Amino acid sequence: MRLLPVTSLQPGMKLAKKIYNDEGLTLLSENAELTSSLIRRLSELGLNQVYVADQLTEDIDIPEMISDETNRQAMHEIRHNFRKMMDTSMKGFVYPFLGKTFLKVVENILDDLSSRENVMIMLMNINSTDQYLYRHSLNVCIYTILLGKVHGYSKDDLAILGLGALLHDFGKTKISPALLMKPGKLTAAEFEIVKSHANIGYRLLKDEPGIPLLAAHCALQHHERINGSGYPRGLHQHEIHDYAKWIGIADSYDAMTTHRVYQTALLPHQASEMLYAGCGTLYEKEKLEIFRDHVAVYPLGITAKLSTGERGVVVKINSDVPQRPVIRIFEDSYGQDVSAPYEIDLATQLSIVITQVEGSMMEMIYA
Repeated sequence: MRLLPVTSLQPGMKLAKKIYNDEGLTLLSENAELTSSLIRRLSELGLNQVYVADQLTEDIDIPEMISDETNRQAMHEIRHNFRKMMDTSMKGFVYPFLGKTFLKVVENILDDLSSRENVMIMLMNINSTDQYLYRHSLNVCIYTILLGKVHGYSKDDLAILGLGALLHDFGKTKISPALLMKPGKLTAAEFEIVKSHANIGYRLLKDEPGIPLLAAHCALQHHERINGSGYPRGLHQHEIHDYAKWIGIADSYDAMTTHRVYQTALLPHQASEMLYAGCGTLYEKEKLEIFRDHVAVYPLGITAKLSTGERGVVVKINSDVPQRPVIRIFEDSYGQDVSAPYEIDLATQLSIVITQVEGSMMEMIYA
């Protein structure tokens, strides 16, 4: 299968993976043949990229970070409980099973990640039209748990870290959806309202039965930055809990790689570069290095152009050096289709680099 931007889809192509709506129901099945109207509908739904069947890459298997069942159950609980908090008619609402419910979600994610070897941070926003807040909360939880696992936290620590990550944006349930999804630039007053979600989330969670106080502090501190430029309190380096620092990295990465009404999604390598621009100022170097070594910056199935002029598809991610994948070449340096595709392993061919990725208008510049 091959990963293509929706703008590159052509009638007659067939989907290689199902597309789900925000209820977890199938909108389009595998092998569904795309028409002009379906392609237009995918664009309207906010999908940026989809997997399509392709003879050149039919042997590529795209692994999931968590199982379909874990994903489905997690999204159900997130939607159900977040929507209850959004219901303004339920003033003073206290749900004593909130902690128990979300801890079970985190435990399921932990079990899935523990059963998989060499798990990489893969894009989680492909082939899904989930409302941003719900999907983002789950993505950040998965990414953060993986980073914490690599860092060496115990299972008990990972459970609290994962719970804090899952609920980091819980305060947004009390912010107007129209404001959160405003297409244009926010006014200064509107931005202050959006920023208040950190304090709101803390207040909602700190006394909630079954929610550790540390998880509530993750909601409070996930926008703090080590140079003091974050919010809501402008904390510095050691004033910020380590859990919140991990969540801050995962939160920023997922936000940058997600298409929204006011923002076009960046590709993973672009988002990673943006994160590294804040190395030592916004984020700790050691944490970014762990992130760098465990994120698939070039997703399987994506088309890449090499410094040699050749073009091909990413068919394998080298877990030791994910920035240098294996590319299956289908076009030579003269722009001609090759009669027999061949592979270049960038982990061994160190003089060759990726200069452009399909779906990206930004060429990568190397000194």
